[in-house]
Amino acid sequence: MSGQHIHLQPLGGIAGDMFVAAMLDAFPQLRERVFADIAAVIPGALGAPRLSDVLRNGIAALHFCLDEKTSPEPVAHRHQAHERAPVSDYAGIRKLIERASLSGSTASHALAILEILGRAESQIHRVALEDVHFHELAAWDSIMDVVAAGSVISALGVATWSVSALPLGSGQVRTQHGLLPVPAPATMRILETYPWRSDDVPGERVTPTGAAIVRYLIPPERLSKKPEGRLSAGGYGAGTKDFAELANVLRVMVFDEAQQGQGDRTTVAVVQFDIDDMSGEEIGVAAERLRREQGVLDLLLVPAQGKKGRPVTMFHLLIDPAYLEACSRLVFLETSTIGLRWSMFDRIVLPRQMRSTADGLSVKEVRRPDGSATSKIESDELGSLASLALRRQTKAAAEGSS
Repeated sequence: MSGQHIHLQPLGGIAGDMFVAAMLDAFPQLRERVFADIAAVIPGALGAPRLSDVLRNGIAALHFCLDEKTSPEPVAHRHQAHERAPVSDYAGIRKLIERASLSGSTASHALAILEILGRAESQIHRVALEDVHFHELAAWDSIMDVVAAGSVISALGVATWSVSALPLGSGQVRTQHGLLPVPAPATMRILETYPWRSDDVPGERVTPTGAAIVRYLIPPERLSKKPEGRLSAGGYGAGTKDFAELANVLRVMVFDEAQQGQGDRTTVAVVQFDIDDMSGEEIGVAAERLRREQGVLDLLLVPAQGKKGRPVTMFHLLIDPAYLEACSRLVFLETSTIGLRWSMFDRIVLPRQMRSTADGLSVKEVRRPDGSATSKIESDELGSLASLALRRQTKAAAEGSS
């Protein structure tokens, strides 16, 4: 492997705010980008995200929270008061994120985490995903955690991830459904098959949002991944509670994996199928949902001509073999095809890593066999710029900077 590998160590546990704080401690250059993405979603009347230095059992860590305005300015219009009420349903939070002007692929990562939470709730309460109403996520600070996590993951690009065994905790947590044992039902549903440990320290140690982040970054098929390489950075994210027995922190360890320069040899599944009975809008929606699916490495749409001169759209997907079954199921759910074909191919991928420019733009840097490097800016980073000339100018500056 090449690039960066990030290992999560839930010493005290893991929650959405702990993940964001630990990552911003390890990657302080991402703070401006993450805060800008949060500002695009959270109404300004509510306050702003805040990072503060704290101690947890003698360990210095960052604490991440929404610094709410306790004395808001006089409200001139009633709709401003409405902003203070959080969105509580899955469909509403999804629309909030989709409509926000977010950097890079922040939205797709945040929506994927949100969907994991939504599906867990839909299974627990036996309701359709679109009808899910969150309780523990129905607060602006929780929505902020999901968006901030998506922003961090987007900025880091092709990093790989691993996690240590999760602390079980004990006791009960107060919810809208009354007192429930920990882990909460959604947390338990999301992290089925994951390794847990009991250290006899009470309290809720893994929250549903923390569980969804773990599930998204390290699906069960990747649990065997172990950290290795040169330790280059680390960070600590603090939980809200203090435990007498241990430091309530999430630690992240960042490893630079070996850069071979000759490329990594991997095997991918190539999935193909043809569509001749879906509208352009339907194909666009299906393609976007397939691109967001965990394990889909690339997707290409190719116009072609089928039998009797009928126009056909060919779907060509590169998929991590570990996700072939799940991705094939999604193909049959999102498209009208009744069959697909797939083959296994070897491929070589050159070492690459993500870097940020002084303006906070994400650039992919690829190392060539002769030691030279080439750079390419993520296309989503340029979408908000006002003109073609400005996009070209920004692209040239970003790819030429070191």
